[in-house]
Amino acid sequence: MNQPIVGYHLDEYQDWVADLACGHGQHVRHQPPMTSRPWVLTEEGRRAHLGTILNCKKCDGEG
Repeated sequence: MNQPIVGYHLDEYQDWVADLACGHGQHVRHQPPMTSRPWVLTEEGRRAHLGTILNCKKCDGEG
């Protein structure tokens, strides 16, 4: 189910997790070359992606 990002927090390993409107979280790691999300490394970048829609696998029953 598509959900917008409403905030962020760091997990216990210091990886960024997007807080979704549904109440679930989803990791938004920057781990090149597998995943390129350099925007997650700065506060400005994270703020610019608030409202971005992510597919919540937990809402879909997959997580």
